[in-house]
Amino acid sequence: MFEKDLFECKLNVLKKPFLRWTGGKNWLVKEISLLASKISYNEYHEPFIGGGSVFFSLNNKNKSYLSDYNADLINTYNQVKENPEKIIEHLKQFPQNKKFYYFLRDSEFISNEKRAAKFIYLNKTSFNGIYRVNIKGKYNVPFGKKTFDINLLVDIIHSCSKQLQNAEIKKGGFQNSILNVKKNDLIYLDPPYTISHNNNGFIKYNEKLFSIQDQLELSELIGHIKDIGAFYVLSNAYHPEVKKIYDKYDDKVLILNRKSSIAANNKSRINYKEYLFTNIN
Repeated sequence: MFEKDLFECKLNVLKKPFLRWTGGKNWLVKEISLLASKISYNEYHEPFIGGGSVFFSLNNKNKSYLSDYNADLINTYNQVKENPEKIIEHLKQFPQNKKFYYFLRDSEFISNEKRAAKFIYLNKTSFNGIYRVNIKGKYNVPFGKKTFDINLLVDIIHSCSKQLQNAEIKKGGFQNSILNVKKNDLIYLDPPYTISHNNNGFIKYNEKLFSIQDQLELSELIGHIKDIGAFYVLSNAYHPEVKKIYDKYDDKVLILNRKSSIAANNKSRINYKEYLFTNIN
């Protein structure tokens, strides 16, 4: 680790997520942190928590509201918050090899702590950290020929557990996130979408992930956030339909560049653009 990371580790706050996440926003952390530094906000809201890279980077001291549709993901966050030592104990017992990966992938557990440990292990060792299930709802991502540093992961889990202590973590859709938003709160919105497409295929490819109707509903939610007097930051695909839906509030629109994280090797990764919409000036 870098010297700064070692120093922060002693403070038990690494500002890093404990998960890898396809479409994660590690690359966007600096931009959002800069925007957040321009305002004085109270509580923090993130209804599409995913890997949580933005949440952990901000290290919020006030209460946070985190949610997602993925029940296994939400269970994992709650267990990292409440039972980090039990998760770590399980992870230390899991051998990091292909045979055990498939054994664990096919195993079912009643214990919430062990389910969380399974989720983290599969996330760390799967192909590109993809979360995908089959029509029966079973996780079916292949082994990614990866291992992880258990000691570093232990430090990160402890750090994340500390940062989650003031968070309310629930399974649910983004529509419910408005219920707790108050004046001068900050809400970060990162709806699921893929940028691995051409313009003509965008709508069809993303319809099952986050439909145009979902985008329209999210746009209306932003209107409510603004009416309340809260701050929002929205990341979304660089596509004319997205611009048409969200660029109606006379707010700031940024165009940012990133490399796709889904590819067999670095040479095949393409530099994509994405939008950032915000009412923070």
